[in-house]
Amino acid sequence: MPEQSNDYRVVVFGAAGVGKSSLVLRFVRGTFREIYIPTIEDTYRQVISCDKSICTLQITDTTGSHQFPAMQRLSISKGHAFILVYSVTSRQSLEDLQPIFEQICHIKGDIQKIPIMLVGNKSDETQRELDASEGQALASKWKCSFMETSAKMNYNVQELFQELLNLEKRRTVSLQVDGKKSKQQKKKDKLQGKCSVM
Repeated sequence: MPEQSNDYRVVVFGAAGVGKSSLVLRFVRGTFREIYIPTIEDTYRQVISCDKSICTLQITDTTGSHQFPAMQRLSISKGHAFILVYSVTSRQSLEDLQPIFEQICHIKGDIQKIPIMLVGNKSDETQRELDASEGQALASKWKCSFMETSAKMNYNVQELFQELLNLEKRRTVSLQVDGKKSKQQKKKDKLQGKCSVM
């Protein structure tokens, strides 16, 4: 079966328990669950408009363990954009992203053209092991974008996906929430065709 070119695939990586599923579910469904349920791999779809036509934002929520290296490689090779999530409460979760980032570089080659967001989740927690400046420093080293989020408080979740799509250079892709656009977004849309969530 031929691959549909109107799918835009975003892959979410990170250690177990950093809140990957919580971020995705908060974005796609607007929900948050307090209990932790480990993920093997889930794919969520969100219809967006893209290059003035409809396409599907396909978000792959990967496993937090390294038990499935073949699945990880496949996700990277099929992905168009990547969200690398760590928890601000765990320095180890940030260090765990290094081999994943290296694998993305290895499989994708020139990553300058690929949207990558480094995300410090759980920014609402008081027991921090990492400051935002440390995430920002690593993002600068990796030449990717950085943002802190809280899936629990719904802080920067929509903005995270919007920013990721803004980084896409090959197509014009952007989000639109509930049909409402900010004045800034309307100005941008006048300047160029963008994509938006329906």
